Amino acid sequence: MPITVTPFLRNVLLLDAVATGATAVLALAGASLLGPLLGIPSGLLFWAGVALVPFVAMVFAVSRRQTVSRAMLVEIIAINVLWVVASFGLLVSGAISPNLLGIAFVSAQAVAVALFAELQYVGLRRQPA
Repeated sequence: MPITVTPFLRNVLLLDAVATGATAVLALAGASLLGPLLGIPSGLLFWAGVALVPFVAMVFAVSRRQTVSRAMLVEIIAINVLWVVASFGLLVSGAISPNLLGIAFVSAQAVAVALFAELQYVGLRRQPA
């Protein structure tokens, strides 16, 4: 069932695309500098940036539409939630040993993504049944 992309939802999606795009560029272009600074492997940062590129394109494209399928919006929310879970999971797994700045970086981006997911969910809930 298609839903209308309201100005609120459009702005949330666009902000998600811009912020995630900035994170992708930072990770792609700055992996070799950020890795040692954060105590996170540079390769992990680089490939995380690569993984974000198609998501950014999808969210940006959806933000430009007048209507979108409910399933597509749920998929965007789910991907954001999975990113948050994976981010915190990485920190507690022991797979990497970030320093305090690295922990703060991963946590801050995860909290920002959680906020986007919540706002997108609010936009979805505001749709008529």
